[in-house]
Amino acid sequence: MANKQPTILKFGGTSVGDTKAFDRVASIILDRMEALPVVVVSAMSGVTDALLGSVRMAADGFIDEAIRSLEPDFERHLTVVKNLCNRETAEVGRTLDDARRSISSQLHLLSQQPRALRRLQDEIVSHGERLSAMVLTKVLRERGLAAAHVDARRCIITDEEHGCAGPLWPETELHTKAEVEPLLDDSIVPVLGGFIGATTSGLTTTLGRGGSDFTAALVGAALSAREIQIWTDVTGVLTADPRLVKSARTITRLSYAEAAELAYFGAKVLHPKTVHPAVDRGIPIRICNSRAPLETGTIIGHESEISPRGIKAIAHKTGITTLQISSGRMLGAYGFLRSLFEVFERHRTVVDVVTTSEVSVSLSLDNPSALSAILNDLEQLGTVEIENHRAIICVVGEGLRSTSGIAGRVFGTLRDINISLISQGASRINLTFVIDEAHVEEAVSRLHKAFFEADLEETGAGTETATYEGTVRTSS
Repeated sequence: MANKQPTILKFGGTSVGDTKAFDRVASIILDRMEALPVVVVSAMSGVTDALLGSVRMAADGFIDEAIRSLEPDFERHLTVVKNLCNRETAEVGRTLDDARRSISSQLHLLSQQPRALRRLQDEIVSHGERLSAMVLTKVLRERGLAAAHVDARRCIITDEEHGCAGPLWPETELHTKAEVEPLLDDSIVPVLGGFIGATTSGLTTTLGRGGSDFTAALVGAALSAREIQIWTDVTGVLTADPRLVKSARTITRLSYAEAAELAYFGAKVLHPKTVHPAVDRGIPIRICNSRAPLETGTIIGHESEISPRGIKAIAHKTGITTLQISSGRMLGAYGFLRSLFEVFERHRTVVDVVTTSEVSVSLSLDNPSALSAILNDLEQLGTVEIENHRAIICVVGEGLRSTSGIAGRVFGTLRDINISLISQGASRINLTFVIDEAHVEEAVSRLHKAFFEADLEETGAGTETATYEGTVRTSS
């Protein structure tokens, strides 16, 4: 594929939610044929949740109900093809019958082999992306495009961590080139299901929720793409969650670092893992709106504009649990923090925000599934206090490096809301803190008004009256 740089077009579940959505996506691809498109598609909206629901039902012994629960989603796929295609409807019907039989067999196995739940769940859930890619391929062919469904399990080669597999890069690059480049050389549009991969022995794996973005980035890196486009239902990355702030606006340009921080701390339009393969190859990422394809959206790359406000966006993440571990053994000792974080490593639990004092460490978790076991281990190190129903707020922008007074303005704006676990990232482009979950909407709305809606010359009154707990530290 000499001198050919494709463009990766990834479409999320809401972009392929029904007949009209598939029709829009086909038009977007048709309009971008000169860009040499490689398409990555998620499952139709709601299908992954339905498949996971069937797994839970089967695990509880309700196998027949689990199988019946999926019938409306099978019909949704067939309806799209009937509405948009004059040909191949019978073939799609046969493919759906094969999927029914396969899922039914796997659900029966799951009820008999509960220890194989994660492996079988990956196999079952993968049908969402596989069927979506198959349907989109048929729709594109109906439009007169040469298109081929490429099974992503032949491209994305992973470890054996079912449910959240990690890609094996050399193998993924080699297999992706082998599967996709010959199609591009023949002017055929490859269509892959996102989110799914396979081990070296051929077992189906998944990359974790939101992993279709990751698939797009991996495919883009393997093919040295000119651009990775993430098509969703909003126009780019916004200054705040539009569900909380109606006046949120599109950010024209972000650096990779800004985008990674926003994705990690709650911005929903980009999966946190997406940025890394793109950074490694210097590939721009564009966030686009499939319902408004002529809008510019947000471009993410090495360069970024520094906002006169100092910050670019406000992200938030709810459902946070905070822990405070206090121990006199920390005072003047070494090795304590290593012992502390080895606990989280053992239980495969990610820590978000960390602050320290001389005799205590406070940190936040967004996945408390292993909390009981974690607490048992932590109590060997010191006294543990726990707080539930917390939320992380993160203000992000390259301007934090060089603009004075931002922290004062942030905390002054929230002067009557208690703030804890204040942390400034090592890159110095984010300021992160924790508040009670009940105050999230009020806090985000106030910050957005102060930084994006108010007169830029105004300053927050009472900036020194904000209350907070802990010590500001630099997190790694």
